[in-house]
Amino acid sequence: MAAAVSQCGLIAVIKANGYGLGAVPVARALTGEVKMFGVATLDEALELRAAGIQTPILLLGARVPEERETVVANGFVPCISSVSEAKAWDALAMQQGKAPFAVHVAIDTGMGRIGFAEPNWNARTIRALASLKHLRIEGIASHFPSADEDPRFTRKQIQRFGALQMLAVEHGLKPRLAHIGNSAGVLGYPELHTVSSLVRPGLMLFGVSPIAARQPLLKPVLTWKTHVTLLRDVSKGHSVSYGRTFITKKPTRVATLAVGYADGYPRHLSGKGTEVLIRGHRCPMLGRVTMDQIMVDASAVPVKIGDEAVLIGKQGKEEITPAELAQKAGTIPWEILTRLTSRVRRVYR
Repeated sequence: MAAAVSQCGLIAVIKANGYGLGAVPVARALTGEVKMFGVATLDEALELRAAGIQTPILLLGARVPEERETVVANGFVPCISSVSEAKAWDALAMQQGKAPFAVHVAIDTGMGRIGFAEPNWNARTIRALASLKHLRIEGIASHFPSADEDPRFTRKQIQRFGALQMLAVEHGLKPRLAHIGNSAGVLGYPELHTVSSLVRPGLMLFGVSPIAARQPLLKPVLTWKTHVTLLRDVSKGHSVSYGRTFITKKPTRVATLAVGYADGYPRHLSGKGTEVLIRGHRCPMLGRVTMDQIMVDASAVPVKIGDEAVLIGKQGKEEITPAELAQKAGTIPWEILTRLTSRVRRVYR
């Protein structure tokens, strides 16, 4: 990991509202530390510019024709996937007097999402791109589809990406930047720096590793908290939450917490052994997650109304990670973070 990071610049990927933590505050914190910011949509890029962020912004997804004039006017950097697309950007750059307009070429080496098909990355394609007078092919990029799951494929992909760059140079295209490594790539493949001048961390920026064995290398930055709004003692045989999927087997002290799926707390955590932290103890969730509230068993903890309850993060010696919630909800840590809604107040330190 050290080799991959120390020898490469950073594109901080802060799409999806900075992975749920707030794109603008995250960008402000990272300004001066990164070469570029990576976002998914034009609106995300415009939000950063409106907030005064002047660091170059890379648009990671394809742009529809209606967006292109705004992209060029603001100097955002698009990724292109075809010669026809490149010609359209070239024409716009000439019309707006923005030449040379910087773009990055994406090549599909296994993701199947955007980019030139790898077999079509040939001398004819490269020369066509090199002939465009109003574009500056600043970067060449690809993406790992399974760096956290398939090391063999990923290592071959790294080799192929290097060969594709060499082919570009042979036929007159010399991008000064190259990038393929996401968080899993950075954490799992120290040889990444041999084919990349930049890496694109996203999830790991927030202290969450896509590779479980690498989690000790990172320091989580997120704590998600709520509070106990009500305490009630219910008898044996009492149902809790919608559908009556949970029935108490003994007298139980039920704590109601101010969080629900409208805040981004997944309903799929219902009935999966999910826990929250109160006074440093794990308290099991009871019944289904509702829109605005959840209920937990506080029978073994001296809980008071107003007590802090940790949904993600540390309290005492205990910790609940995004990976733990993701596993119980049948999803991935990326979704746990990015589904946090605007109703969750963000406090930055």
